[in-house]
Amino acid sequence: MKIKLLSVCLSTLLCYALPAASYAAPDTTMPVSSDNVVVPDSKLHNTTAPTLTMSSLQKLKWLPANTHATQTIILNSASSQINEGDIQGAVAAFALPANQGALEITLNSLIKDKQVYSPNVLVLDEQLRPAAFYPSHYFQYQRPGIMSVDRLEGTLKLTPALGQQQIYLLVYTTRADLQSSTQMVDPAKAYAQGVGNAVPNIPDPMARHTETGTLTLKVKSERDAGNILIGQAFSAPAPKPVTVGSMQTATTAVTALQPVVPAIVPKNKPVLGDTEKYFNDAIKKAINGGDIDKALHLLDEAEHLGSATARDTFIKMIKNLK
Repeated sequence: MKIKLLSVCLSTLLCYALPAASYAAPDTTMPVSSDNVVVPDSKLHNTTAPTLTMSSLQKLKWLPANTHATQTIILNSASSQINEGDIQGAVAAFALPANQGALEITLNSLIKDKQVYSPNVLVLDEQLRPAAFYPSHYFQYQRPGIMSVDRLEGTLKLTPALGQQQIYLLVYTTRADLQSSTQMVDPAKAYAQGVGNAVPNIPDPMARHTETGTLTLKVKSERDAGNILIGQAFSAPAPKPVTVGSMQTATTAVTALQPVVPAIVPKNKPVLGDTEKYFNDAIKKAINGGDIDKALHLLDEAEHLGSATARDTFIKMIKNLK
């Protein structure tokens, strides 16, 4: 009995370790993507980076990114605005250090009162030339946890080319995004799944996309090179570097580029010791009580938060079952 139970549990554990399916949209009147964003057909093809004039970029107030702490940015009517082409509403503009090696950037858009800002990201090199584009469907819905709320989240791994001091990150939303919404998970369903009860057959709430919202940005330096190279790696004829913040008018347009769709980076955030202990104790209690399903859900949430010991605790407890 012990061997059979161990086999079943470890098989289930392997299923939890499999990567999620890639983006797909079923053939329905209103397609629903695998990232919980309900989108009209037109948005599925809205995957081209915007074309912005250099003067529009120069007029933005570029906020220096803090590499030592998570920044919270409130986008409202007082924020920088772009209403050009398909871009509409408040935008966030960040200046990132380009002389500290590769960067890992985690951007969250928080869901509040069933409303959320659906972000797109355009990455520009030191001369404000577009280098990478992350469309809104890259930022996927994440369920709330012990220390987090419902949100749209995406991680960017970038490697600035040598010789640059700064690169730039423009966060914006589009008219197509504003016609869409994000499907959340009803709290009652999430609770039932967490404790192993039958999941109630109730509709999930929808978060309407808006022109304003709350973002969090976390930037940290990485030893390993990122997925996307920002800037020119070798010297080549190029326009004179742009002075950010200059009010001079220019008619040169930033060339549009195709979107970069790098693989979703697994989350591996360190957790506090108290949180680690909480999950380990909860996993032990669930297994001792015979509730393996609850233990698996606890393991899944713990690893989502970055736990390094929850899996070992789970396996050890299963092996010790009599």
